[in-house]
Amino acid sequence: MKANFSASLSAVVLLICFASCVNERKPQDKKNEFITALMNKMSVEEKIAQLNLVTPSAGTGPFKTKRVMEKLKEGSAGNILSVMGSVERIHKTASLADSTRLKIPFFMALDIIHGYKTIFPIPLGLSCSWDTVLIEKTARIAAIEGTAMGYNQTYSPMVDITRDPRWGRVMEGAGEDPYLGSLVARAVVKGYQGDDLTDETSMMACVKHFGLYGASEAGRDYNTTDMSRLTMFQSYLPPYKAAIDAGAGSIMSSFNDIDGIPATANKWLLTDLLRDKWGFTGFVVSDYNCVQELIAHGIAGDYKDAVKKAIDAGLDMDMASEGYSTFLKELLDEGEIKIEEIDQACRRVLEGKYDLGLFEDPYKNYDPEKPAKVTLTDENKEVAKLAVCKSIVLLKNDNNTLPLSKNAKIALIGPSVNDQFEMFSMWSQTGDKQSVITIFDGIQKLNEKVVCADGTFFTDDPDYLKNYGRYEDAEQLQMEKDAIQIAQKSDVIVAVLGESIAMSGEAKSMTDISLPGCQVDLLKKLKATGKPVVLVLLNGRPLTLGDNLQYADAVLEAWRPGTMAGAGLADVLFGNYNPSGKLTMTFPRSLGQIPIYYNHKNTGRPYTEGEKSAFKSRYLDEKNDPLFPFGYGLSYTTFDYSAISLSDTLIAGENNNLVVSVEVSNVGEYAGEETVQLYLNDPVASVVRPVKELKKYHKVFLEPGETQRINFKISPDDLKFYNSNLQWDWESGKFIVYVGTDSEEVKTASFVWKK
Repeated sequence: MKANFSASLSAVVLLICFASCVNERKPQDKKNEFITALMNKMSVEEKIAQLNLVTPSAGTGPFKTKRVMEKLKEGSAGNILSVMGSVERIHKTASLADSTRLKIPFFMALDIIHGYKTIFPIPLGLSCSWDTVLIEKTARIAAIEGTAMGYNQTYSPMVDITRDPRWGRVMEGAGEDPYLGSLVARAVVKGYQGDDLTDETSMMACVKHFGLYGASEAGRDYNTTDMSRLTMFQSYLPPYKAAIDAGAGSIMSSFNDIDGIPATANKWLLTDLLRDKWGFTGFVVSDYNCVQELIAHGIAGDYKDAVKKAIDAGLDMDMASEGYSTFLKELLDEGEIKIEEIDQACRRVLEGKYDLGLFEDPYKNYDPEKPAKVTLTDENKEVAKLAVCKSIVLLKNDNNTLPLSKNAKIALIGPSVNDQFEMFSMWSQTGDKQSVITIFDGIQKLNEKVVCADGTFFTDDPDYLKNYGRYEDAEQLQMEKDAIQIAQKSDVIVAVLGESIAMSGEAKSMTDISLPGCQVDLLKKLKATGKPVVLVLLNGRPLTLGDNLQYADAVLEAWRPGTMAGAGLADVLFGNYNPSGKLTMTFPRSLGQIPIYYNHKNTGRPYTEGEKSAFKSRYLDEKNDPLFPFGYGLSYTTFDYSAISLSDTLIAGENNNLVVSVEVSNVGEYAGEETVQLYLNDPVASVVRPVKELKKYHKVFLEPGETQRINFKISPDDLKFYNSNLQWDWESGKFIVYVGTDSEEVKTASFVWKK
């Protein structure tokens, strides 16, 4: 009887477990059944149409698609990007799906990079906040605003690790560190996609540029990349993996080649790594015209060959080139590809649409009145203002020049100080220029004793100036003269210099990233007035400021700040907000140091500043150290760090933890926020390791006189790295821990951890 009861109980338990498993599988089973049934109704041509992404605009590429609306209506294209205009126009375009036989909804995609109507600081600037909660919130607002207009996919985030500021697209990423870059990638994906991808305010993230595009040789766009697999896995791939683990629904292949094979045709990248190793189940779309460009790369003899190589590698969707729609059927008929390849790509695209809920509600609860209710709201603008404040980095503040007095007479000088458009970036095409608070307006609201003048053009490059219709030397001289006159009558000068909107972004690589000569001339003349000079930088990349720092008493890096530019900057200038931003890209002293980054490997002949030996890894004409290191950023107050305290100095085993503690005190006069940074070094390992790696950080707000003890928990996971066999593991030995205000100004301790 006892045995029978036990057997019965076991059977019940098994039945419950089976029912539970079935129940868990139901959503996936339901999706598979739906997609399979739909594909059974589709012709080969209709399947191929799902892989065709067309565009009516050449705003982000070299050409636009011909007959776009006709192709959507007739069903030869199943997706569209960059439809601009009113919500009614966007909806009308999406509604063309109803004209097709099976009425399959379109992906309505757009490059929403740092905001839709409410424009936030550029991603590089946002990353300097080190505030992933804020970053996620900006992406959430962008999704709410974008979906209200009818978009359901954004080509963001860009998670490329960037070490070369000559590359114009550094503005789109989170800088040079894989740990911080991974946290930011995860936050942005979560912000766009929300907790439920089917929600009407959620849009699908498309992670780009897969992969390694931030390492474009010489910082030149569309160029090759070349690195070891070890460097790939250790330094460049982690943010892509983090975004995938966060649930990103799509990936964009990059322009560059990897190991000699362009990403768009790279089977190791798109299939072996992305799908087989990492388990990615979404779809992969090419970047603009990448399929056709396989010919120029030299790995395809003609357009048809390029299409075959891309589909064979695992590329699902063809952006703009229309190679798939032109040649896939022909390749299939000739036996060059299998129907399973088309089916697989089609299924992935349809699954993405299913995951978005488009088959249930193709237009995401369309309401033409919704944009007016959810875009540019007061709440959104408050978040944007906070984002401006938190992204600003104080680089210099001699003699406590900042914060400024609200009673001071201020000369505000620079070519963008009263220009709404110049607060944007090249990726702000949907932003509302009329809603932008200029720097002049922001300062004037807090201090009416401000006057402004342009002072200079952005550059003395005649070709650039001709595009603006201005290039007379006499006009430049008059602008300088006007600026000097108001400067001489002021108590303090705020000079807003740097780059114009057209100087950074895609296809904006530069060999000279210093301030243009005309700006330097103006800065020197302003300094010669004897008045304190506050230099505010607006730019999309780190600049080589070099000796020009001597002409400014204080320097604020404000990036490209967006809609609330003037309001946020004014709050920082006058001390309503104490700047707390920390650099996520190193600022080089000179161009010859590039690429320069904090987590470089050591050499056999490391050089310490001041050494006399000639045979060391150093320059003859420049220091090794950067102008401003990774993690750097000053405050209006002063933070003091105690020595590091360790819970133990000898740890054993996989399951133990080490607590690293430090006391941080605000010993200044202002309340402020500090980003306490923890780095590790593995001095003896089976492969050469970086001199430092960011592993943890903690943001703490302290009142004057306040002290807090900051505790970091270190586990063996924090010690892991990729060895020569590309295995993710850690090794016993001594480790050095650094805690401080940036990657160079740190306290040091050491411990031993044995397996």
